[in-house]
Amino acid sequence: MTEPKYKRVILKLSGEALAGSQPMGFEFDTIEEICKSIKKCVDAGVQVGIVVGGGNFWRGRSSGNMDRVTADHIGMLATVMNALAVSDTLEQLGVDVRVQTGIDIVKVAEPYIRKRALRHFEKGRVVIFGAGTGSPFFSTDTCATLRASELKADVILKATMVDGVYNKDPHVYDDAVKYDTLTFNEVIDKQLKIMDTTAAAMCQDNNIPVLVLNLERPDNIFDAVMGKNIGTVVTN
Repeated sequence: MTEPKYKRVILKLSGEALAGSQPMGFEFDTIEEICKSIKKCVDAGVQVGIVVGGGNFWRGRSSGNMDRVTADHIGMLATVMNALAVSDTLEQLGVDVRVQTGIDIVKVAEPYIRKRALRHFEKGRVVIFGAGTGSPFFSTDTCATLRASELKADVILKATMVDGVYNKDPHVYDDAVKYDTLTFNEVIDKQLKIMDTTAAAMCQDNNIPVLVLNLERPDNIFDAVMGKNIGTVVTN
């Protein structure tokens, strides 16, 4: 087998991706296909960390007049449910997994401890990070960049429902143009919204590339870590 291009990756999964064709909740056939691709990465010797969103259960920004901090805390709990669902599916496929959370839920998961996460990587375990950073006002994209920075990941794989970054929404505009490569300055200046500006700036400051790929074909995850030319790569 060809050697992987990346040895340690952070995979950012949106909550909506776990819902598949459903309006909310889980579609376990979809989760299983995603996890099969993750297992291929592990079998190839890649160290995998996963940050999950919570949008299949909760969108805090559309929570009406609710206090923002409360809304964000609910969102954190939604990501923990998603982390447990992905963990269970991976375990059924024979993958060794640990769930770590940014808020303490010790009867459900480990608290996030950097050195413990690194040790899990060294032992070939997938580590799933739930509850975001543990602080309100920070997105799960920011969590992905923070964990990638702390754990010295080679790349962030941002799984979306389009095959890369476009100058405008390809689902709306037929003349949308796909970028093969971008810089973080271009992402910020053009307001391309592949991630929030806090996350993009953190990636820029810590020189962590982001590869945006299409999750409608889950094997794109494996193909990306093996170095195939897919999606859009954002670098300095």
